[in-house]
Amino acid sequence: MKLGELIANLEVLASTADPELEISGISYDSRKTEPGGLFVAIKGFEADGHRFIPKALENGAAAVLCEDAPTDGAPYVQVKDCRHALAIVSRDFYGDPAGEMKLIGFTGTSGKTSSTYILKHVLESAAGAKVGLIGTNGNMIGERVLHTEHTTPESLELHQLFREMRDAGCTHVVMEVSSHSLALSRVAGITFDVAVFTNLSQDHLDLHGTMEEYAAAKKKIFSQCRRGCVNIDDARGAYMAEGAPCPILRYTAEGREAELMAKDIRLTAAGVRFAAVHGDELALTKLAIPGMFSVYNALGVLAACLSLGLPLADAAAGVSSALGVKGRMESVPTDGDYSIIIDYSHKPDALEKALKALRPVTKGRLIVLFGCGGDRDRLKRPIMGQIAADNADLVIVTSDNPRTEDPMDIIREILPGVKSRRKPCKMICDRPEAIRWAIDNAGAGDVILLAGKGHEDYQIIGHEKRHMDEREIVADWLKERKERR
Repeated sequence: MKLGELIANLEVLASTADPELEISGISYDSRKTEPGGLFVAIKGFEADGHRFIPKALENGAAAVLCEDAPTDGAPYVQVKDCRHALAIVSRDFYGDPAGEMKLIGFTGTSGKTSSTYILKHVLESAAGAKVGLIGTNGNMIGERVLHTEHTTPESLELHQLFREMRDAGCTHVVMEVSSHSLALSRVAGITFDVAVFTNLSQDHLDLHGTMEEYAAAKKKIFSQCRRGCVNIDDARGAYMAEGAPCPILRYTAEGREAELMAKDIRLTAAGVRFAAVHGDELALTKLAIPGMFSVYNALGVLAACLSLGLPLADAAAGVSSALGVKGRMESVPTDGDYSIIIDYSHKPDALEKALKALRPVTKGRLIVLFGCGGDRDRLKRPIMGQIAADNADLVIVTSDNPRTEDPMDIIREILPGVKSRRKPCKMICDRPEAIRWAIDNAGAGDVILLAGKGHEDYQIIGHEKRHMDEREIVADWLKERKERR
């Protein structure tokens, strides 16, 4: 592709590069730059890509896309914002594959992963679609699972993935859209056919600073979609819908005025049941994941389906046949009259929802084991400790992904929240050891919630990912206990 064609949709401030240059690829990592490629110099949080322009040129870059013009005579195209520019040139280099498919994005603090998996199932079962999925648990093309590092990939990898999905025959893509991706322009230049807002609670303040900025980042998605769906029961729901330039379908489970409503809600240990009401239509709906949050996840999916033109009855039947999602209220086998649930609830709101969902089905004690991630929002640590103590009978504070922090320092910041509630608490820094202790001390009717890791089968210590799958830890310890008897 010629450079002039590639930068046609950019607001170029200055350029010394020949527009007739043939560009063979795009990179923002100088180590991955290949001969004939365009190197995009991103100003990152840890390093400024402009420093690596010489390395990119050494590796054969034909031109540089930058914010600060290089002084060594390198051919360049100067723009105001390289993150935004990377998204636009990546889209255009791969031929805008997202525009050839129906694209549905879920944004919000909680519920994105479960909702995307449920919607994927509904579109495949009720509409016969081939669906690509992009999110926290991994990326999928139909049934093929691909590895992922971020909830929403960087824009270059995102458009590479869109192209792979389209070439594989995908007609729809369902994706999680993180606040990072919206704030850092990873999804710039993309038009979503449908965007869904689930909810908003404290998270990612290390990036956004305030809840207002966090909410503003989420709201950006409604400026780049054809139709929007909003949970108006959430405190930020009205803000999300206000001033949206696209039609908004509102949904509620609390009887508010909305286009889609959940009525006659039944919560059981096996999941949730309700009647979905849309105008004169009514469809009985169930979801085999316990907790009130599952009602909202189901409503968000139904709202997306209606926005895509799928009949309510077909959408409800698809939701009702959906199975659970790995790491989302996932039950694992035990050797006695107690239960172990693995859930990805690593945020205050998600932890509270998980515990409140389990309380009605707990005959004995509700035990929660959790930690907080290192190098992330420190403000939420005592808050999560308090939520754990308010909603569980026994709190086990342990390590999560400490990253470059001392795990004991993280635990010390969690403990004041637990101790303020004077609830029984056990502190075990080593997570596998903490899980084994919880199992050994479980009694009849107890429910143990292993919170925070969910689908992850690793622990990040320093900059290293070390294998750690909680399912394996539980299974191995149960096997060892049995062999001792």
